[in-house]
Amino acid sequence: MIKISRQQCRLAAAALCLMFGASAFADESTPMQASPSPPPGYLKPSELPDSIALLPRPPELGSPSEALDQQTASAMLMLQNTPRFALAALDADLSFPAAAGTFSCALGAPITAQDTPTLYRLLIRVMADAGAATGAAKDKYQHARPFMLDGEPTCRPSDDARLRTNGSYPSGHTSIGWAWAQVLAEIAPDRAEAVLERGRAFGESRLVCNVHWASDVLEGRIVGAATAAREHASPEFRADVEAAKRELDAARAKNLAPQRDCKAEAEALSQTPWLTP
Repeated sequence: MIKISRQQCRLAAAALCLMFGASAFADESTPMQASPSPPPGYLKPSELPDSIALLPRPPELGSPSEALDQQTASAMLMLQNTPRFALAALDADLSFPAAAGTFSCALGAPITAQDTPTLYRLLIRVMADAGAATGAAKDKYQHARPFMLDGEPTCRPSDDARLRTNGSYPSGHTSIGWAWAQVLAEIAPDRAEAVLERGRAFGESRLVCNVHWASDVLEGRIVGAATAAREHASPEFRADVEAAKRELDAARAKNLAPQRDCKAEAEALSQTPWLTP
């Protein structure tokens, strides 16, 4: 394992922040979908939460928050080559239909274009909004990512080049995962606790992947929650939520199985019950 001092991290971070170009909206780039024309979000750009206004500046070098970021990132390296690392790699994939199964175990039912088409499309549209909502802060702060400083592997090396030119603060994946969790907890209130736990773990997978700091993930949840709240101003969103409730109830009544290996997922998540404060 490569070791670097905190002072080296600080100097590297300062240099790297000056080298960034413009960032995309999500953690890597706009997620690619199986469909050639993925649906837009529910919100207009002017209706998205203002991530610059919502969030404090990223932790300053030498601050207690920056020390916690460094400590957490170092601890996460111990999870490489574990089942939790493999799950984090799965969580990193925002493409559909792959990402549609993220909450299937928490819900106890599949989320597919065939079984729950409205819910499937709703997740894609919420993702578009929650990812876009992080763009302003990402562009403003252009924060360097852990793997750029520690030289250790990420869970999806094919994403590394894109991530190097995309600010880490706040985490777009976390914003998306937490917005999904808020909406799904409303759609299936009897599964709310399991859904919210999975939403939290989805964001924490970015720590395990060595691509985000703890502060990125914590503030990503704020943007995700703000996005989910704003979605309710859309009549189309509210109608889709009601339709999704009916679809999910029908899928559960048929005892349709989740599309993920729920036992393996639970075992992986048990390695890291809570990674962030």
